[in-house]
Amino acid sequence: MMAPPDAAAETVLLHAAGSLRGALSEVIAAYAAASGDTVQPKFGASGLLKDEIAGGAKAEVFASANMGHPQALARENRAGPVVLFARNRLCALTRPGLVVEPTTLLDRMLDPKVKLGTSTPRADPSGDYAWEVFRKAEAVRPGAYAQLDAKALQLVGGPSSQPPPEGRRFTAY
Repeated sequence: MMAPPDAAAETVLLHAAGSLRGALSEVIAAYAAASGDTVQPKFGASGLLKDEIAGGAKAEVFASANMGHPQALARENRAGPVVLFARNRLCALTRPGLVVEPTTLLDRMLDPKVKLGTSTPRADPSGDYAWEVFRKAEAVRPGAYAQLDAKALQLVGGPSSQPPPEGRRFTAY
């Protein structure tokens, strides 16, 4: 008697938001161990990944930091049903020594001596969230939106953004 051949291992093509890298790396390892399949991940700005998929890039799973991106692909019949599985929250990171409290965050962001780095809006959800904060700041302090919009350095997440140095996250440089 011969045993039936083992099912051939599959390669799952995953496109996922860079903000999900930590959590999904653990999921990928557990899935691969349990299934014998491999996962080929591509992490990046979910808006840019959505554009790649819409342009014909093959992806079997798309994990986005913004529900609008997978919903747009579903409307274009480029994806199946969209399922919410995680949520993001925008947070402010500061350099060591810069004292910031929730009550002083807007003051620090508006301080001309403080540089303000963001992700790129429309390409990366974190950039979209930052500009949403800028619009809300306008309601608190008239003129804040124009100041923040002008001083924000779009450091990551855009089509021409430089990747962070090897082994470092974009928030660390």
